[in-house]
Amino acid sequence: MKKIKAVFQEKSGFQWLFLAILTMGLGYGIYKGVIDNYLANIVVMGEFERGLAEFFRELPGLLLVLLLAIFYTLSAESLYKIGALVMLAGMGMLALVSPTKLLVTLAICVYSLGEHIQLGMKNTMTLQYARPDSGGVALGYQSSVNQIGTLAGYAVVIVTLSLLAGKTPFRAFFLVATILTAIGTVLAFGLHGKSETDKTVSRFYFRKKFRKYYMLEVFYGARKQVFFTFGPYVLILFYGADARVISLLFAVSAIAGFFLSPLIGKLIDRIGYKIIMISDTLILVIVCFFYGFAHHLFPREIAFAVCCVNYVLDSIISLASMASNVYVQDISDSPEETKATLSTGISVNHMITVLIALFGGWIWQTVGIETLFIISAVLGLCNSAYAASIKPKAKKNTPQS
Repeated sequence: MKKIKAVFQEKSGFQWLFLAILTMGLGYGIYKGVIDNYLANIVVMGEFERGLAEFFRELPGLLLVLLLAIFYTLSAESLYKIGALVMLAGMGMLALVSPTKLLVTLAICVYSLGEHIQLGMKNTMTLQYARPDSGGVALGYQSSVNQIGTLAGYAVVIVTLSLLAGKTPFRAFFLVATILTAIGTVLAFGLHGKSETDKTVSRFYFRKKFRKYYMLEVFYGARKQVFFTFGPYVLILFYGADARVISLLFAVSAIAGFFLSPLIGKLIDRIGYKIIMISDTLILVIVCFFYGFAHHLFPREIAFAVCCVNYVLDSIISLASMASNVYVQDISDSPEETKATLSTGISVNHMITVLIALFGGWIWQTVGIETLFIISAVLGLCNSAYAASIKPKAKKNTPQS
């Protein structure tokens, strides 16, 4: 704890922020661990309807620029509190409403709206509370706290379902997640700072030199959404995976990401962002092939295991998306330009993800899961081809003494 305190300014109130993030992360882990099975088994959403629900879940991310522009006068703390209240309303709805497709989709959309409002505010406050030249370390601690909370939520689902031997009390899980979100909201109201919001996230920043980055975000957003939305659903509908298995996969993916993120970051620095961007999407082609065709190639049990392994592998290669951030930093003229471009990239990413969510379910329902993952593989190849056209900035020669 002393090491963490040394990173932050005295009386900054970072403890309230971290406790709120930890508690809400725990609630989110419980919610995320069971939501796909709830939609498939209780709400009885089919492939297309699952994509439609995801479309509305992602919509707040697309509208975030407009929302932040409207509330630009509010501090980051105030926006974080508003986000907490909206999340609480959404989670409470999920725990209380009848499991109809319309009401559940509305509850998910409300929760997602609060989640997206909070997203940028966490980083803004963390940087404001940090001591000079300690921003990176502070963000690292914040990310770790969030991951610990989420992993704990997955663990709660896994242990509970193991003890209940096959029964899944979805409403009880959502109720517990609501209580945790409420506690996180109370903790959030302990924040009394006046951190200025990052103005770069409330506007679009387009420059010709970043056009390749924008296209890379389009390809990455599309292929990411296929796995995020339909990856778990394939395991549930095709192979009958229960919430315990899904939560375990999420937990393994999160742990792998926790330990491998620094390694991938070092690889980007050592061999260059271009090679990483090309390589990860070539691996994606293999992942998509087995995910879409494993049931044709192997017996059911083996096919299920292959898909589980490939789901974790996809989460690992997704970490390479940080390479595009390094690319932007490399060609930017200032830190402000980097920040503004990355914020615009998030909006571009959301534009394509809402479309993939909408049409991905229709493609699966109409022409089969094989076609959906073939499209994802093709998008990966397009990403590799586009990344191959990037010309890394020439390194300046160090003067010889």
